[in-house]
Amino acid sequence: MRLVPASDSSLLVVLGDAMSLDNYERVMSLFFALQRLNDPRIRNLHPAYASILIDFDPLRLSHEDAASLVENLAREEPPQYERAVNVVTIPVCYDLEFGPDLQEVANHARIPTREVIRLHSSATYRVHFLGFTPGFAYLGGLPEALHTPRLATPRKHVPAGTVAIAGSQAGVYPVDSPGGWRLIGRTPLRIFDPNATRPGRLEPGDLVKFSAIDRATFDAAVQR
Repeated sequence: MRLVPASDSSLLVVLGDAMSLDNYERVMSLFFALQRLNDPRIRNLHPAYASILIDFDPLRLSHEDAASLVENLAREEPPQYERAVNVVTIPVCYDLEFGPDLQEVANHARIPTREVIRLHSSATYRVHFLGFTPGFAYLGGLPEALHTPRLATPRKHVPAGTVAIAGSQAGVYPVDSPGGWRLIGRTPLRIFDPNATRPGRLEPGDLVKFSAIDRATFDAAVQR
């Protein structure tokens, strides 16, 4: 574990150097342990694949004090996060209109597009953290055969609900935004709603499954 001052009001806790299940467990354990402290001096926690950024009030907490909190938690019994596992199923239409990169992914993997769809929709993914845009969940668990480089030049506009992959990651664009990931489908679900009690559909620790639907089912869901 490395503790690195990241700004005058934040501390980066580095727990590893790779995206792995072990690092995920360590990050989530510390994340929920810090949450349980309910320390008003801590303004926000930002988990990532192998680290946590602690944002704190510099008028009430120093880097040294924040480091002591983390070190004390690390000396305790490894905390088990108590949040129940939430399994979220996301329907996806893999129509070529929604997945303009589907064929390129298939070519890169040297498999038919139907096999890309089967592999993508048969895996179980884990939400490691949120970032980039509100509600964007970085998902681990993409089958190795589908690991594909990002686009050399990002698109200026990716519609909300677009399902995408990049490298060993998967995700769903929650709002219209630029993006450099490979687009392979779209969901009719609203992934992020700022007016909802729970704006984001996905949270760190959730399990995600994608379910293939046809275009008629997609259109009917959008019209509801």
